[in-house]
Amino acid sequence: MTAAQSQTPVSFDVIIPARYGSSRLPAKPLAEIAGKTMVQRVYERACESSAERVIVATDDARVAEVVERFGGRVCMTAADHASGTDRLQEVAAYMALAEDRILVNVQGDEPLIPPAVIDQVAQNLAENTSAGVATLAEPIVTVEDFRNPNIVKVVSEASGLARYFSRAPIPWPRDAFAADGEVLPEGLNPRRHIGIYAYRAGLLDLFVSWPMAPLEQFEALEQLRFLYHGHAIHVADACEEVPGGVDTAADLERMRALFA
Repeated sequence: MTAAQSQTPVSFDVIIPARYGSSRLPAKPLAEIAGKTMVQRVYERACESSAERVIVATDDARVAEVVERFGGRVCMTAADHASGTDRLQEVAAYMALAEDRILVNVQGDEPLIPPAVIDQVAQNLAENTSAGVATLAEPIVTVEDFRNPNIVKVVSEASGLARYFSRAPIPWPRDAFAADGEVLPEGLNPRRHIGIYAYRAGLLDLFVSWPMAPLEQFEALEQLRFLYHGHAIHVADACEEVPGGVDTAADLERMRALFA
């Protein structure tokens, strides 16, 4: 259900972390896609959601200048943040947001993010008060994706709360793969984690106060810090297909071709 479909639409803000110094694709927020920068493409998608405010959080004056030029709202943040979550917390603190204010972290490299899934993840957090975080997933349909460590898997309980996130193939079909490891067994239904999050502002303050969790350190997955400290993460399948983002030069060319 999206916020637009709900009888009680949730109030939330979108924050788009846009770091200039991407290791794999420097100056990524300013990459041109069919006549507009990446950051503008993402911003415009977010503005089509039900968010009250859309804010770009950046560490670079060049990105800020571009955002202001197309009429967007921008907040300057420190350059040494370890993650986009840390960057969101700085924005929330600067804006003095209430602890229960819902913020949606929309990745700055997803120019095709469907506005409906932005509404969905905010609504899911509002409706699941036992969760501190909400996020989304989608089915994994190939063995190649299931075994790929760059595709993060999530296993949830019946309530929809996440049990674990991993780069490893989970749940592992022991007997089926002993017989044939080239086919996903019927009924396994593995899920890929989609990197969109909704948080309450107060939990971000706690997140930045915690040291990196051991599980987080080994898996290189910051969401494990929430689970390690006992804060539940709600997971639902995305209401629309979420196209992949832009991590590499090849991804950028693929995205340009799609827009063309």
